[in-house]
Amino acid sequence: MAVTLSLQPAGRSCWDEPLSIAVHGLALEQPVTLRAALRDEKGALFRAHARYRADARGDLDLARASALGGSFSGIEPMGLLWAMEPERPFWRLIKRDVQTPFVVELEVLDGHEPDGGRLLARAVHERHFMAPGVRRVPVREGRVRATLFLPPGDGPFPGIIDIYGVGGGLLEYRASLVAGHGFATLALAFYDFEDLPKDFNIMEVDYFEEAVCSMLQHPQVRGPDIGLLGLSLGADVCLSMASFLKNVSATVSINGSAFSGNRHIHYKQTMIPPLGHDLRRIKVAFSGILDILDIQNDIVGGYENPSMIPIEKAKGPILFIAGQDDHCWRSELYAQIASERLQAHGKQWPQVILYPGTGHYIEPPYFPMCPASVHKLVDKAVLWGGEVRAHSKAQVHAWKQILSFFGKHLDNTQSRASSRL
Repeated sequence: MAVTLSLQPAGRSCWDEPLSIAVHGLALEQPVTLRAALRDEKGALFRAHARYRADARGDLDLARASALGGSFSGIEPMGLLWAMEPERPFWRLIKRDVQTPFVVELEVLDGHEPDGGRLLARAVHERHFMAPGVRRVPVREGRVRATLFLPPGDGPFPGIIDIYGVGGGLLEYRASLVAGHGFATLALAFYDFEDLPKDFNIMEVDYFEEAVCSMLQHPQVRGPDIGLLGLSLGADVCLSMASFLKNVSATVSINGSAFSGNRHIHYKQTMIPPLGHDLRRIKVAFSGILDILDIQNDIVGGYENPSMIPIEKAKGPILFIAGQDDHCWRSELYAQIASERLQAHGKQWPQVILYPGTGHYIEPPYFPMCPASVHKLVDKAVLWGGEVRAHSKAQVHAWKQILSFFGKHLDNTQSRASSRL
């Protein structure tokens, strides 16, 4: 009987959707190696492999079979995706064109040698970033440079603005995936994109206010409020927006600091001074990678520090997600200080989710962990932290929590957040 590699869903799926992988037609208890590979849009190759043994019927189901080693071990149905590593050092997997899929090649090889066994079966699977019916709408209104993703249907839909961090540019892949769960989601650029400033030297909140107004004027976005989703510097932008702008009813901060960082925050008559940093506190980790964990200036005065964002002014709830092994900055400590500030101002203790063994780049599910990459601040590779298995589990759990949080606080009657996850 021919060996077959079975995938469900067959042919294509969304990137945040679990994939069922099984092999049939093997010999009884046959040792095999499964390999997975994809190339990003810049040609960088990502690969993973795992060794398995077929059961007494010659079948192998990754949902029940334990990997015997390789890129991971144990029962990990999605390990061939989240355990991928780049051949190019310090390279992070990023999807730049969400209108095309990542193409994953899966192979079954005889024996336990990942590069030497006879090829038994092969399959190609497309992992898409826009669910069927999701629409992509470029936004160029006034100063705003963004892309709006609209769910299938007529709407209006609850709205979310999605902001990434210090790399700049316009990243759409998280926003496009969120839209597949019933939210009108705006991926917003704020520097180093088209005619926006090349550098981000001061956080002018009025630019982000313009983006909120633009989004709420769209006929398929349901007002009067929206949600905010940000990672790292993007999280601090979102916390600033929630603190100063009136049309925000739910905010998710992923590994944010709730401080001004290295730049002033300006809105109308308010100017928050930068916390600042000291590059002399950089440490050199293994293989010459830099560890920047301790470069931020000390938080003198705790939650009363003048460089802290006045999050007590936010009218809606805030969800803090923090990796306990974040090496960009001490996200767990910052979430604790933010919670203390809210409580000190008579606000409800926020929802805080801490993830052990989890680093800085908490991405949508099944993205490979990025342990180190080049940081714009120092133009060298820095350590982001995280242990691969724990980090990957955190991404899956955090994604569900984020969608549930917005579904609850944006009154998202159309959310399908739990139906596909």
